[in-house]
Amino acid sequence: MHSSRSFVAGAVGGIVGAALLFLVLFLLGVTDVKKETTVRVTAPAAFASPGTSSGGASSGGTLSPTQIYDNEATGVVEITSTFPSSGTDALGQPLSGGVGVGSGFVVSQSGKSYILTNAHVVSDQGKRASKITVMFKGSGSQTRSVKGTIKGIDTQSDVAVVTVDAAGLRLNPLPMGDSNTVQVGEPVVAIGNPLALEFTLTSGIVSAIHRDLSPQSGTNIFNGIQTDAAINPGNSGGPLIDAAGNVIGINESIESTTGGNQGLGFAVPIDTAKNSLSQIVTTGHVAYPWMGVTLQTLTPDLAKTFKYSVSQGALVAAVKAGSPAAKAGIHGGSSTVTVQGERFTVGGDVITALNGKTVTSAEDLVKAIAAYKPGDVVTATINRHGTSSDVKVTLGTRPQNM
Repeated sequence: MHSSRSFVAGAVGGIVGAALLFLVLFLLGVTDVKKETTVRVTAPAAFASPGTSSGGASSGGTLSPTQIYDNEATGVVEITSTFPSSGTDALGQPLSGGVGVGSGFVVSQSGKSYILTNAHVVSDQGKRASKITVMFKGSGSQTRSVKGTIKGIDTQSDVAVVTVDAAGLRLNPLPMGDSNTVQVGEPVVAIGNPLALEFTLTSGIVSAIHRDLSPQSGTNIFNGIQTDAAINPGNSGGPLIDAAGNVIGINESIESTTGGNQGLGFAVPIDTAKNSLSQIVTTGHVAYPWMGVTLQTLTPDLAKTFKYSVSQGALVAAVKAGSPAAKAGIHGGSSTVTVQGERFTVGGDVITALNGKTVTSAEDLVKAIAAYKPGDVVTATINRHGTSSDVKVTLGTRPQNM
């Protein structure tokens, strides 16, 4: 899944579709084309020296890369995905399906064990793999391969859950940390199968936080983690682990002009993955809140140009018929204008706050909605032709085909 995303490519070996996000489409309140990054900088932590005893955390609560590998490599797996034929050739002969290699890690050992990975490791262009093989690391160079089954896929967050029959397996579930506490400069390691080189460890630091990642679904994953630990095709789905030995992210993509590692790797935050895991285990799928609006960011300059009485907010370009926003009486735009080559649909409401929290951009509103669940009632403050008012919106469930 070699991808040629010249800018961000999924780090899975084999077939990976391109994932370019160009327009701001908010029919479900998912993503914004502008990516703003907030970085918290702290004094960089350091790994424990390799000489520290290998029985656990050092006196400072920090593990060396060697200790992390010794403790947790057996909880990391290699996932080989076989995909069905994509059709026929010019002579009408069936085309063979592709095979991709990625990574994953064990998160449960009760009954059937659950393995977290990326959605794009076990699916391609919306098609699930027809066969999954999961390889576990044993002692030394020993490995064991078993059949895997896809429990569920969340393309929005690029997370998937695979199960295997735990009978006869000595499983090593990895501890999951808190991605909200991740800080720039702290040391991390990645364990995975880059370029199909099994159970490889790379180390580095957290280079940035709050990155907006764009998986193949074309939506955004908020609060992504950037690292300079070497990430290459085949690392997708593997864990990004902090110095305490906790998984803080799922390695998801690289930013590269060549397709190889250039020190820009990205991981889905583990808190996002936890939400996907919980819902997939319970229901087999993940439900996201949905307002049903197409948004654009209203800046002070645009507000002057369009003669809006508010200087910033989320400009409602369109409202999906029958959506929660439509039922709440939110209005979309009525005409289209072009400013410096960019098209805007104007005349609609401007959403300036959600549940009292100020909204200054389309991205602000998207992130605010993402914090709720389908069925939650939120209060949107709108400005319509100079008059401000509050409307109640009962969030729906994002349609599966969006």
